Amino acid sequence: MTLTEAALSRSQFTLSKNDTDLLLQADYQHLTHAWPVFRSKVNEDALLISGGAGARVFDASGRQYLDGMGGLWCVNMGYGRDEICDAVASQLRIMPYYSPADGLAHAPGVKLAEKIASLAPGDLNHVFFTCGGSTANDSALRFIEFYQSIRGKPQKRLVITRQRAYHGSTIMTASMGGNPAERSPHLRFVMDNFRQVSCPNPYRRPEGMSEEAFCDFLVDELRSKILDLGADNIAAFFAEPILGAGGVIVPPEGYNRRTWEVCREFDILYVADEVVTAFGRLGHFFASKEVFGTEPDMIVFAKGVTSGYQPLGGFIYSDAIHATLVAANYPYPLSNGYTYSAHPGACAAGLANIALMENEHICAHVRMEGAHFERRMKELADIGIVGEVRGSHFMIGIECVKDKDTKEPFDPSISVGDIVARHAGELGLIVRPLGSMIILSPPLVLSRGEIDEFARLLRLAILRCQEELVRDEKWGLASSDHVKS
Repeated sequence: MTLTEAALSRSQFTLSKNDTDLLLQADYQHLTHAWPVFRSKVNEDALLISGGAGARVFDASGRQYLDGMGGLWCVNMGYGRDEICDAVASQLRIMPYYSPADGLAHAPGVKLAEKIASLAPGDLNHVFFTCGGSTANDSALRFIEFYQSIRGKPQKRLVITRQRAYHGSTIMTASMGGNPAERSPHLRFVMDNFRQVSCPNPYRRPEGMSEEAFCDFLVDELRSKILDLGADNIAAFFAEPILGAGGVIVPPEGYNRRTWEVCREFDILYVADEVVTAFGRLGHFFASKEVFGTEPDMIVFAKGVTSGYQPLGGFIYSDAIHATLVAANYPYPLSNGYTYSAHPGACAAGLANIALMENEHICAHVRMEGAHFERRMKELADIGIVGEVRGSHFMIGIECVKDKDTKEPFDPSISVGDIVARHAGELGLIVRPLGSMIILSPPLVLSRGEIDEFARLLRLAILRCQEELVRDEKWGLASSDHVKS
C-alpha cells in the first residue's frame, strides 16, 4: 500500500468503541509505560495510536494527527513504508535470528556494518551493534574502559559529560546524564567515574556575556577541568552535538570543534552521541563532520538508523582504536554483548531504511525543507510567552517563559509544555512537552504544505495556552494587553 492509499484508508486504523474501551482499560490495568508516572486513574485516558501513514498517525477513532515527535526522535522516513516492512519480513522468513557472538556472522549484520562505516566520517570503520541508544552508550563506556586498560593506561577511567545532557536510561548512562528532571531522589546513581562541565546553552548564558565570550568560557572550563583532574585520569568526553532531551540546546558557534580539539590535545577520546542527530535529522547521515567540523574517535547511533521500524543501536569507532586492541593480542574477550546485537531483522530494516533515504535524497530534502521548518518555527518567537525557539532543521525546541524580557521561567508546577501539548492534540498535532518546553522532532518526510500546517496549528496551540494562563490569574502572567501575540 502506498502512503497516499494508506492516508485515504484511515478506516483501517479505526477501532470500535467497545474495543477501544477494553484496550484502554487493559492499558491502565496491565501496561506500565516507559517513563511512567504512577497515579490514580484520571479522566483522561491514554491516546491510543492505531496506525500511521507518512508524517501522520491515527488514533483508534480514526482521527489523524501530524506527528511532531516522530515517534520519539526516530521515525525519520515516516509511517507505512513497505520497503522497510518487506525487507524485515523477508529476512525473518530466511533467518529470524542467530547468535552475534565472536566467531559467528550473518549477512545483514555484516552488510549494515559495512554500509554505516562507508557513511561515517574519518577512519570510523568498526561497528558494534546494540539494541538501542541507551545500550549503545552503556557499551561505549565499557568499551572505552577496556581500551584504555589494554593500551596500558588503566588509570584513565574518568568520563566528562555536560549538565542537561541525556545519554540513556541504564544505570550507567543515567549516571552520566545531566538532566535534573532525570535525577529522581528515589534512585541511586553511580557517580564515581563521571564529572560534568556546564551546559552550553547560549540562551541561559550569564547576563552581559556575548555568545563568543560564552564559548570561550565553556572551552576554558573544559580545559581547566582536565587540568584539575589530570589528563592521565580522563578516558573520554561524551557530547551530543545538539543536546536533545535536555531541551534541544545548540552550543555556541565553534564550541563542538574547539572541545574536540582540546580532547585531542590531552589524549582524551571524543565521543559524539549522535543517537538523535544522525541519519538525516540535520541533513546528513552524520552531523559531526559535515555540520560541526569534528572527527570523533567514536560516534554513538540508534533511532533513525531503522526509522524506528526495529530496535537497533550501536557505536562506530576508529581504525586507530581497533589497531591498538588487535596489536595487544589480549587472549580474553571484552565481556559485553547482547542476545539481540546485530539482530538480522533489525539490520535488514537498517539496510532498507538507508537505501530508502538515499533513493529519495532525504538528506537534501532535509537541508531544504528542514530549513523551512526551522524558519517557520522561529516565527513563533513573536508570541508573548515564547522566550526562545532554537534548534536546527527538523530538531527544534521552544522554551516558554513568564517574562520575555528577563527570561524569568514559569513555576515548574504549571507545566506549560503540557498545556500547549493538550491544545495541540485537540487541534490534530502531537508535540512532546518537557516542563516549560516543547520538543519537536517530526518525520523527515514532511512536505512544504505539512510544514505550514504544522506551524499554523502550533501557533494556535501556544496562543490558546497563553490565553488560558492569562485567564487563570493565580499564575501571575501579564494581562493580554501586555502579552503580545
